[in-house]
Amino acid sequence: MKKIFLFLALCMASVAHAQKTAVDYVNPFIGTSNFGTCNPGAVLPHGMMSVTPFNVMGSNLNKWDKDKRWWSTAYSSDNSVMTGFSHVNLSGVGCPDLSSLLLMPTTGTLSVDYHDYGSTYSNAVATPGYYSNILSRYGIKTEVTATPRTSRARFTFPKGQGNVLMNLGEGLTNESGATVRMVSDTEIEGVKLFGNFCYNVPDAVYPMYFVMRVNKAADSCGYWKKQREMDAEAAWDQHAGRYKLYKKYTKEISGDDIGVYYTYNCAEGDQVEVSIGISFVSIDGARKNLDAEQAGKSFDDIRQTARKAWQDDLSKIEVEGGTDEQKTVFYTGLYHLLLHPNVLQDVDGRYPKMESSSIGKTDSNHYTVFSLWDTYRNTHPLLCLLFPDRQQDMVRSMVDKAKSWGWMPKWELYGRETNTMDGDPASIVIADTWMRGIRDFDINAAYALCMKSATTRGAENFLRPDNDIYRQNGYLPVLSENSFAVSAALEYYMADYALSRLATDLGKADDATMLLKQSEGWKNYFDKETGMIRPRVGDGSFLKNFNPLAGQNFEANPGFHEGCAWNYTFYVPFDIKGLARSMGGDKIFVEKLQSVFDNNLYDPANEPDITYPYLFSYFRGEEWRTQELTQALLAKYFRNAPDGLPGNEDTGAMSAWAIYSMMGFYPDCPGDPSYTLTTPVFDKITIHLDRNFYNLPTLTINKKGTGKRIAGLKVDGKNHKSFRISHDELIDAGTIEFTTK
Repeated sequence: MKKIFLFLALCMASVAHAQKTAVDYVNPFIGTSNFGTCNPGAVLPHGMMSVTPFNVMGSNLNKWDKDKRWWSTAYSSDNSVMTGFSHVNLSGVGCPDLSSLLLMPTTGTLSVDYHDYGSTYSNAVATPGYYSNILSRYGIKTEVTATPRTSRARFTFPKGQGNVLMNLGEGLTNESGATVRMVSDTEIEGVKLFGNFCYNVPDAVYPMYFVMRVNKAADSCGYWKKQREMDAEAAWDQHAGRYKLYKKYTKEISGDDIGVYYTYNCAEGDQVEVSIGISFVSIDGARKNLDAEQAGKSFDDIRQTARKAWQDDLSKIEVEGGTDEQKTVFYTGLYHLLLHPNVLQDVDGRYPKMESSSIGKTDSNHYTVFSLWDTYRNTHPLLCLLFPDRQQDMVRSMVDKAKSWGWMPKWELYGRETNTMDGDPASIVIADTWMRGIRDFDINAAYALCMKSATTRGAENFLRPDNDIYRQNGYLPVLSENSFAVSAALEYYMADYALSRLATDLGKADDATMLLKQSEGWKNYFDKETGMIRPRVGDGSFLKNFNPLAGQNFEANPGFHEGCAWNYTFYVPFDIKGLARSMGGDKIFVEKLQSVFDNNLYDPANEPDITYPYLFSYFRGEEWRTQELTQALLAKYFRNAPDGLPGNEDTGAMSAWAIYSMMGFYPDCPGDPSYTLTTPVFDKITIHLDRNFYNLPTLTINKKGTGKRIAGLKVDGKNHKSFRISHDELIDAGTIEFTTK
C-alpha cells in the first residue's frame, strides 16, 4: 500500500511539474533588495496602473526610509512595516517619483497619521498581476490586482471597526499638493501633482487624475488634513501642526497632506473592495478608464485576466532544459522587461502631448517612461525581436513627442523631459529599430529631428548643449570636478555612428560621412601612456593625476558618469578593432579586457560596460572567453532571491542582458543589426515570431551537450563558421543549433 501511495504521489508531482507554465516561474520579489528597485506589486504588461505594498516610511523597524536618504522604490524586502498600497510605480529606476495614492486598511480607533497606523505583515504572495499579504497588527487579509489603467483591492476584515484610508499626501514623489472631492458616499475624485524626477528640471511636473470607489457605503467617512504650524494662533486652534478630521464637510479639499477615510462596522470576514482608475488627461478620463476596464467584473475576474495577459506575453519564448532556478531567472527577467515603457493614452485614445498643455489622440498605443540611456543598448532591440508591434508604437510615440516640442526624448516621463543621464539616446533607438526592419513610422520626420540634435549649435540644442566644442574639437573637455564630459562624448559618438548607419540606408551619403567622422572622435580621448580613455581639460592636455579607478563607487569623478575609466574605456562598440589597434594590437586588447574581470573592475549593475563580456568574440580564437564568462556572470549575479539582480534594474536593461545571454546571442553594438553568439543556458528555446513583421512563425535554438564552450554551429541546417549573426539571418534561420564541448 505504501508503494502505491508513493507511486501516486510521484505521478501527481510529475503532472504538477509538467503543468507549470511561464507565469508560474516568475518571482516578483527578485530585485527587491540590493538596490534593484523592483517591487512585487500587481501590474499588466506595459500597464499605466500598478499597485504595490509601500513599506519605506513611517517606522524605525524598517532598514530603509525614503525620508532619511536618497530612495527610489516603493518597496524593499529588507523592510517589514508597510503603510499602504501605492499606485503608479516605477520599476528599476534610480530617482524617486510617483508611488502615491497610498491605500491602507486598518482596524480599531481611527488614526490618520502614517507614523501610527503602519503594520508588519506576513504570508506575502506575489505572482504577475496579483499581490496579497496579512497585516499582522490588524488581522486583515489584503489583495490587489490591476487592469491596464485601474486597480482593484480586496480587504478581508476581522470583527469590529474597519477603516480604509486614502493618503494623498505621501509617496515617493518630490512634489506636493493634491485636491480631492466626494462625489457620493462611495466615490471620490481628484488630482495629485508629481514630477521633478532626478531634480534636473524642477518644473517638469505633471498632474495625475483619479477616481476611487468603494463597493459599499461606509458607516462614516470624511477627510483629513495636516494643519500648518502656528505661533500665537496655536493658543486657540487645537489642531495647529496636527491632523484635523473633517467629519461633516463633503466639498472638495486641497493641501499638501490630505486624505480620505471610510469606517465600517465589520462582521468577521466582511470584505471591502476599492477600485481606482487613473488618467494623465482628466478626471473624466480616469472615470472612463475605470468604467471601461472594471464594469461587471469581480476581483477574481480581473485577477485571472491579468494572469492570462502575462501568460500570453511570457509564452512568447518557451524554454526546455536548464534548472527551475534558471527558468525563474529567465521568466522573471522577461516579466521585468515588459513593465516599461507604459501606455499613456486613456481608453478613448487621449493622452497629454509632450511639453504641452495640449491633448493628443491616438488609435494605437502611445507610450511613456522612456529611460533611453538605459534601454537603447538591449531593451529596445529585444522588443524589436519579441514584440515588434509594440516597439513600432514606441518609436511612433517618440517621434510624436519630438514633433510636439521640437526634440527627441532623452528620459521622458508622462509627457515631461527630465533631462536625466547623458547623450542623445533616441537617435540610437530610431536608427537601430529602422535597421532591424521595423519601418512603419514617419522616418523623414524622425531623421530630421535626429539630425537636428546632431548638428544644431549648442546654445539652441537641448540634447547636446555642448555641441559647438564637440564638433569643433571632436571631444568635450573636462571643465569642472563634476563634469561628465567623457561619458557624454562617448554617448554622442555612439549616437553619431548609429545615425550614420541610418543615413547610409536612406541614401544620405554626405550626412553619413560627416556623422561617421564625428563618431571617430573617441580617439582624442585615448591615452597611449595608460592605454585608457582619459579626460582632456580645457587646454587640450590630458587630465593630470588621472586615477582610472576613481568613480568606482559613484563618488565624484571628473569626466565620467556613474563609473570609472575602466567602465568606459572599451565603450566604443562600433570600432572595437580600431580600439585594439590604439592599444597596440589584438593580444594587448584581450589581455587588458580580461584584466577587467580578473581584477573585479567589471560593473554588472550599470550599462556602459555590460557589453564587455561579448567583446572577446571580435578576435578569432578568443570567443571561448565570451562563452565561459557569460555563463559565470549569469550564475553569479542573476539568482532566484530578492537580491538576485546585480543592482538597479534600469527599467528592463539588466533583465534584457540576462535574457539575451541565456538564449545565446547579444546585440553588442546598437545601430548594427547583428549579434554575438554565446553558449545558451537551455537545451531548447522556441521564440514565437510576429508574422506581421517576420517571415517565419518561430525561431528554435537547440543546444547539444553540456559544455560551456561552443564546438560547432548550424544556422538553418548549414554550418555557420562565425560567432556573429545578422538580425536578418537570425529571424530567417528557422533553427540554430549549438554543439558544446
